[in-house]
Amino acid sequence: MTTMTETSGRGAGTDVRAAIKEALVAAAVMAVLAVPLIGVELVDITGGVTLGQRFPMVAWACGIVFAGRLALALARGRAPASFGAALASPGLKAAGRRIGAWVGPALIGFAIVMPFLPFADRYIIDLGTSVLIYVMLGWGLNIVVGLAGLLDLGYVAFYAVGAYSFALLAQHLDLTFWECLPLAGLFAAMFGVLLGFPVLRLRGDYLAIVTLGFGEIIRIVLLNWQEFTGGPNGLSQIPRPTFLGAPLVRSAPEGQMPFHEFVAPIAAPIASLFGAEWEFTPIHRISYLYYIILLLALVTNFFTLRIRRLPVGRAWEALREDEIACRSLGINPTNTKLSAFALGAMFAGFAGSFFATRQGFISPESFTYIESAVILAIVVLGGMGSQLGVVIAAAFLILFPEFARDFAQYRMLLFGAAMVLVMVWRPQGLIAHREPSVLMHGRAKG
Repeated sequence: MTTMTETSGRGAGTDVRAAIKEALVAAAVMAVLAVPLIGVELVDITGGVTLGQRFPMVAWACGIVFAGRLALALARGRAPASFGAALASPGLKAAGRRIGAWVGPALIGFAIVMPFLPFADRYIIDLGTSVLIYVMLGWGLNIVVGLAGLLDLGYVAFYAVGAYSFALLAQHLDLTFWECLPLAGLFAAMFGVLLGFPVLRLRGDYLAIVTLGFGEIIRIVLLNWQEFTGGPNGLSQIPRPTFLGAPLVRSAPEGQMPFHEFVAPIAAPIASLFGAEWEFTPIHRISYLYYIILLLALVTNFFTLRIRRLPVGRAWEALREDEIACRSLGINPTNTKLSAFALGAMFAGFAGSFFATRQGFISPESFTYIESAVILAIVVLGGMGSQLGVVIAAAFLILFPEFARDFAQYRMLLFGAAMVLVMVWRPQGLIAHREPSVLMHGRAKG
């Protein structure tokens, strides 16, 4: 009679053999992909170029894939059955809510004081501005994808509408940034409604294809309508934002007071307390732009959190879960979808307006499909419907490629590998838990 020990030993041996087989298949696939991508390179020689080989790097890549896949297969086979139940335990969820209660305010506090920290130079502040732009875009798309469940692959179109609206209004009507900002959001919302009408009956993959086409239509129109949008040359000399009418420059035009002179009565005494003199530096403009996008992002977050608890926000979540049940409850899917598209597009328009004034130059190349893909990746990676998850994912997706510039041609390879690892270990997103809008028996304690 076969003993239990022998049976378990055979089972363990079978698991190991299956894991090795799976790892060998993964390594073979890696070898096929790595030979053309990594194994060959162009080498400069006298009079031209020749084809060189880097097969040792292919061997290293296959070895890393084999080891990683083997470890993953063995860990998956030996994970205790109660591990998933432990993660879903009420105590762990309560601890996560307590941690999340102070993580958000802590991040906001850090963002506010970041330009004043010792390590904050022009590069760091400018990098923080880029992260905040994508945080705002992620929160805007989170309304459409995370709350309403409408897969939008053309979100960059509304970003472009906001940017071009601001640039054209500022140049032709001589309006300031603060005057153009609400108009840019309004125009983007109108385009959101325009997109919403043709896709009212579409869901899933079909909706994604239509929104992808809409984004490309907008980009091609901007590229070819040269008399209005400047075509491939784009629009330049876009005005910068002012502080209560004071431009952030060293010498302002006649009749205007520059920023450093405008705030000198308050700033100069404070600077003298620290033994410094108050004078204009280019970092003033960089910091001012940083605080503008921080303010816009916080407004987006506050609006999203508040509207989730309103009837329209609950209608979005009902539509995401089951459209047929949503109809049976008397909710109008048409108005619900249009409101989600319009509000999500409005915040993209605000972000596009800021992008235009920050860059001073825009062109259709800034609004390609890859931008929509990055914004959607931020929402999915962070956890659809999670506000804090969007912040963490935006920081990861924007900062990781930036800090990996030293790896040159391998930067995007590392970026893709990191994305794959995160989605393998956290398929629901970095922060999958979301506080429900309505609780049947009151707010959970703990």
